[in-house]
Formats: sequence, structure tokens, C-alpha cells
Amino acid sequence: MKRILPVLLSISALSFSLGSKAGAAEDPPELFGQGSVVQVGVVVKDIEKASAAYADFLGVVAPKWSWTDAEDKAHTRFKGKPSPARAKLAFIELKNITLELIEPDRNPSTWREFLDTKGEGVHHIAFEIKGMDDKTALLEKKAMPLLQKGDYEGGRYAYIDATAKLGLILELLENF
Repeated sequence: MKRILPVLLSISALSFSLGSKAGAAEDPPELFGQGSVVQVGVVVKDIEKASAAYADFLGVVAPKWSWTDAEDKAHTRFKGKPSPARAKLAFIELKNITLELIEPDRNPSTWREFLDTKGEGVHHIAFEIKGMDDKTALLEKKAMPLLQKGDYEGGRYAYIDATAKLGLILELLENF
């Protein structure tokens, strides 16, 4: 519960800091996910145990997990350098949001770094966006640098380090 309140406060702060000013015309490059958080990502040590625990708690069927794509297909970059990092992912679709469980491999990634330094827990909140390059540039200008990026079948993602300003990592999801 201690970790949920800061996330909710951060979402409010993000909407305020990245949204348009009251009374001003909408500025499409500054819009950020139309205010919808679509996913909460949780880094775990064991995807099978975590999937079973969350499924039991939520009263749903435990999801199947799958590996992220390899570097040659995902084009994964962590802190500006190519990375062979992969992770096991399991998704639990809830009524209003998706819960993503992430078990990282041993290679350098935002997931591995989080698990090694903070342990299991909420890693990020995700927004579905359009205009990935514009959004990441806007966030860079607001002192929220790109941590990791890559491709997946049907889209691409970017993790943004917003911990200094908002206390969490943001994920941007752009589906094609």
C-alpha cells in the first residue's frame, strides 16, 4: 500500500505537468496519453509464482508467460547501448487496466537494474501514445531521460526515468 499512493500522486502530477494549461488551446505535441494509464508493470523474481499469486488474488486464470523478442528483432537499447536483455512477460487483463508481470533475464536492462536495486515491486506505469519521438524529446527537455527502448510485434516502447521528478518510471507504448 505504501508504494501505491506515490504512484497515484505521480499520475496526478504528470497530468498537471504535461497537460495543456487551463484555458489554452490544445497543443498535440504536449498531449500525453490522453490521461489514460493503460498498464502497471511489476518486476518479479519468479513469473510462475507471481502469476499464480496475482491470479489467485484477482480470481482469474493464471496467464501464460512468453519471452520478449531477442535483440536482433527487438532492437533493445539500455542507457543508449545495445542490450541482449530479455524478460518473461505475463499479462493480466483487468476491466480498466493491464497488469504486466516481468521477470528479467541476467542481461543489463531497466528491469534487471530495478530488481537488483529495489527488489520486486511496481516498476512502471504505461501510457499508450502516438508520436514516440516527439514524446521522448519532450520528456528529455523536462529532465526525464530515456532509459530503455525497443520494438515488439505491432509497436515499440520506451522507458523514461521520471524518478527524480515523479518518483517512478514511465513506459510509453506506441502501437502501429
